[in-house]
Amino acid sequence: MKKIKTSLSEYCKKTLAVYSSLFTIFCLLIIVYCLLISCRQKSDNSDFVPKPKGYNRIDLPVSQYRQMTENHPFSFQYSTQAVLKPDTVRWAEPHWMYVYYPKLNAMIQLTYKPLNGDKNKMAKLIDDAHKLVAKHGQKAYSIQDFVLKMPSGQKAMLMELEGEVPTYLQFYTTDSTTHYLRGALYFNTALKSDSLAPVIDYLKKDVIKLLNTLEWKK
Repeated sequence: MKKIKTSLSEYCKKTLAVYSSLFTIFCLLIIVYCLLISCRQKSDNSDFVPKPKGYNRIDLPVSQYRQMTENHPFSFQYSTQAVLKPDTVRWAEPHWMYVYYPKLNAMIQLTYKPLNGDKNKMAKLIDDAHKLVAKHGQKAYSIQDFVLKMPSGQKAMLMELEGEVPTYLQFYTTDSTTHYLRGALYFNTALKSDSLAPVIDYLKKDVIKLLNTLEWKK
């Protein structure tokens, strides 16, 4: 009887040892599996590149121009994609207008002032133009001035603004004695300046075309 009891005891011990080993191996396999999953996730995250924020696509038409025929003290060429509209603000003066782009939700506002040989009036108008640009200085992170020499021999001042500002381009020109014309580019849209950049460049070319073809009427 003692011999049988001893054999059963040894058998139980061996069986327990086998199960214990199997359990240990199983635990090790679980740990290794978890480590592999963790490493794989880290590797995937390291290769992850955030997708850049998308912007609305704006298809820009080919630039074509026509001659202005309306009765004003000046004339110029403007885009076939635009229409001329009178400025309807309460304080608008004669010959104020919009070069309006329906498909782009944009407009170039033009304000005209007769000088009548008044040099002081011209100086004040030029000073006011620079003050209007300076008002956007808090929101604009860049303001650049450019002088454009037109085919007529006269000059125009262009002021480009970058940032989330109401107007991205302003300009003025004068013959120094009789005429003064100021313009500003506006958008009727909530899009950010980054997404509007191609349209701003497109309309800047139209502004330069306007100035290069500008003629004063006597």
